[in-house]
Amino acid sequence: MAVTTQQLIQWKQQGRSIVALTAWDYAIAQLLDAAGVDLILVGDSLAVVLGYETTLPVTLEEMIHHAKAVRRGVKNALVVVDLPFLTYQESIQQAMQSAGRVLKETGAQAVKLEGGYPAMVETIERLVQAGIPVMGHVGLTPQSVHQLGLRQQGKTPEAGERILNEAIALEQAGVFSIVLEHIPAHLALQITQKLRIPTIGIGAGSDCDGQVLVTADILGLSEKQPPFAKVYTNLRETITKAVQNFSLEVRDRQFP
Repeated sequence: MAVTTQQLIQWKQQGRSIVALTAWDYAIAQLLDAAGVDLILVGDSLAVVLGYETTLPVTLEEMIHHAKAVRRGVKNALVVVDLPFLTYQESIQQAMQSAGRVLKETGAQAVKLEGGYPAMVETIERLVQAGIPVMGHVGLTPQSVHQLGLRQQGKTPEAGERILNEAIALEQAGVFSIVLEHIPAHLALQITQKLRIPTIGIGAGSDCDGQVLVTADILGLSEKQPPFAKVYTNLRETITKAVQNFSLEVRDRQFP
């Protein structure tokens, strides 16, 4: 049965944890969906696959291209797509066009926007009013890497209060869920208890309503692992060995 945004909110009320992972192609999306993942995020962490150093160069066209492939592989999970840098910050009209294209062209059910400053709250309100489901994202926001760096956010009482207020404002604007990235666990707990909508943590402790990680990180495919990721298998090593063995057999004429 297909997961809906309303179902995520019900799961929070029931105390059922939400499982979320990223996907960028049909094959991985199909595997994640078959394994029972609740939410699949087509994240702008796509930058890793495309060889970019940050998420900033990722284009809307690239996101739509990969989101289409992901959506074709998913039957049950809720598919959410990141709007990339500078495809929604300039104006409400720009955000509406970008989000509308994503939903119309990919078949995804929702979009995710970073940040909670006043302008973003107004943008999200308008998107939700237009019938576009929106997931929020506060704390460490990778699209602000040059401004914030990649360090943990919300460590001082003042910074924590600001992130809490952003989360409350986003809920009031109509988001169905919020990603809390790389913030102290006590702050994530405070936000989770305050909100009626589910929080999805990434490097935010165990008290969020769900957890998300980049699939390449849990599979051991990433060159650099963030400090909060957990590696469940080492596919870099497995793939390298398989390719080396194949190469050896071809050169020794053992294959085919």
